[in-house]
Amino acid sequence: MAGNSFGNLFKLSTFGESHGAALGGVIDGCPAGITLDLNKIQHDLDRRKPGQSAIVTQRKEPDEVRILSGVFEGKTTGTPIGFVIENTNQKSHDYSHIKDSYRPSHADYVYDQKYGFRDYRGGGRSSARETASRVVAGAIAKQMLGDIKINAYVSSVGNIHLNKHYSEVNIENAEINIVRCPDTELAKEMENYIKQIRKEGDTVGGVVTCVIKNVPVGLGEPVFDKLHAELGKAMLSINAVKGFEYGSGFDGAALKGSQHNDLYNEDGTTKTNFSGGIQGGISNGMDIYFRVAFKPVATIMQTQETIDNKGNIVEMQGKGRHDPCVVPRAVPIVEAMAALVLADYTLINNSLQHTK
Repeated sequence: MAGNSFGNLFKLSTFGESHGAALGGVIDGCPAGITLDLNKIQHDLDRRKPGQSAIVTQRKEPDEVRILSGVFEGKTTGTPIGFVIENTNQKSHDYSHIKDSYRPSHADYVYDQKYGFRDYRGGGRSSARETASRVVAGAIAKQMLGDIKINAYVSSVGNIHLNKHYSEVNIENAEINIVRCPDTELAKEMENYIKQIRKEGDTVGGVVTCVIKNVPVGLGEPVFDKLHAELGKAMLSINAVKGFEYGSGFDGAALKGSQHNDLYNEDGTTKTNFSGGIQGGISNGMDIYFRVAFKPVATIMQTQETIDNKGNIVEMQGKGRHDPCVVPRAVPIVEAMAALVLADYTLINNSLQHTK
């Protein structure tokens, strides 16, 4: 299986399965001398981990990260950073009923067709549990980035939308409720809806909005390696993601150029920011903001028609512990992937500066 690494100079390679012994990763290219706060790394993992509230999967995993290499006396050494997160609460028997059949809209079928073999326990490598390794690497990248601040929040669940621009909300309020929506009243409505969906044995999707502040001018390479293209790739690599838009996004297609153009101030900032902080694939110093759409989880607790590995039409019903809505736990994953992109482009930009 290829495609287990992300990044160029700041590069993450991950390993592990949902029901294997452990998950983990290796970060290559992290500069030496960065002081790491391990509590901040663990904090982001805790924001992603299962079992944290009544509206997420009830799998109980401590998700404690153990750094194996690349850090000495609290600082990065410049050598590969290896880390591991042990799985402690697998219930593989919950998946024995799908050993020979495929969940609709899940990766089960394509994995079996592509590789001729699949780990049906929790989806194996296709499980979103793999993202725990990304969160560790992203938390390290955040600390490397210094003044650049990356914050995400839930802006919709199903048809319940936070119809406010990110500048109109206090993003810090997202961390005081279990949905991670900065509007506390709307968060309660979202929470009750997710609980209702769970009782129905169903699932629901949503949207995560991410805002990146204090980005310097000049990150990103024109043509094929545009900054927004890499952010899009990063987000679309996350399990269950169906869409990515930055700046004005699809709404910008309905505007005229005279409405959409971001006029300059004398200091190079812009009066508006429909560009989403990126022009010509390069950061312009304004806030970068984007939205990531997540589909409903494929595994539902209702009977559905599907096929088995012999091509027979069969009925199946989900069992075990699953998220009725992934977006509350996806917030730190979105932040992590954004941090990996910015860390990589920061190092690329620094290397280019040194060659001038």
